[in-house]
Amino acid sequence: MTKPLITHLRHVAIAAPDLDRQLAFYRDLWGLTLTESDTGVHFLAAEGSPESYVVRLRKADDKRLDLVAFGAASAADVDTLAVELTRKGVQVIHEPRSIDTPGGGYGFRFFDGDGRVVEVSSDVETRTFRTIEERESIPVRLSHFVVNSANPEATVAWYVEHLGFRLSDTLCLGARGDFMWFLRCNDWHHSFAVSRAPHVAVNHISFELRGVDEYLRGTGRLMREGIQKVWGPGRHHAGDNTFSYFMDKAGNTVEYTTELQTVDWDEHHPSVHDVTKPELIDQWGTANQMNEFVAKQMFNDPDRGVHVAPPL
Repeated sequence: MTKPLITHLRHVAIAAPDLDRQLAFYRDLWGLTLTESDTGVHFLAAEGSPESYVVRLRKADDKRLDLVAFGAASAADVDTLAVELTRKGVQVIHEPRSIDTPGGGYGFRFFDGDGRVVEVSSDVETRTFRTIEERESIPVRLSHFVVNSANPEATVAWYVEHLGFRLSDTLCLGARGDFMWFLRCNDWHHSFAVSRAPHVAVNHISFELRGVDEYLRGTGRLMREGIQKVWGPGRHHAGDNTFSYFMDKAGNTVEYTTELQTVDWDEHHPSVHDVTKPELIDQWGTANQMNEFVAKQMFNDPDRGVHVAPPL
């Protein structure tokens, strides 16, 4: 089956009132590199990634998701996708045009089925990146982005139909039914996922580290610094990746992970994993229980950015 016009996850842009604390967290504790700043906005890159930036932070009166950005292979693919989405009745925020953010490029923005803003772009300049060294516990790249939806089945169907994502696996809570869907746009097990929740919100933003040793060193560093740990360290079954979840200074959940599974685009068949079985939620058995505290943090606050385009 043909792969989608979308090639990969580029960056996530979030906003909150206390920009200084957010910047200090992502730069000084989480391990991202500040590349550019303007009044009220900061762009941060991962040292091991060619992307111009992987996180954008903006000062705003309300905490919100500004947008999630994906890459396309060419300007022609951007134009093709814009035409297809317009034909299907998707609300386009702006047509394909030059992008005035670090790295530039050519892209357009639109609202997804839940009202969050999505950007698709091509021809973005890459930055000089480097090999992350042994024991260096900083992010190599942005791994995946998970969102909350009150109607997740419809959200999953929207991304499959409109953007060409494919379902990799599903999590369920026994007889209580399915609650998380992992979607891929390339050979990574997931670059995007949707979780059932009371409202639209950010569930978590995940960053890949070099290996298990670096992942554990990063986890330990944040614990020593007194950063609120939500869940972990452990190892999921679906995706086979490690996990340690923490809270940023605006109350968003962020994850250190490594060794996310790659799958064959055509040959991989999705499975349903029942996480009431302990070994299917944490293979190692080292993480704290997935309880009401964990769920509450990942439900997050209702997103104030739904159906509202950010100012930049």
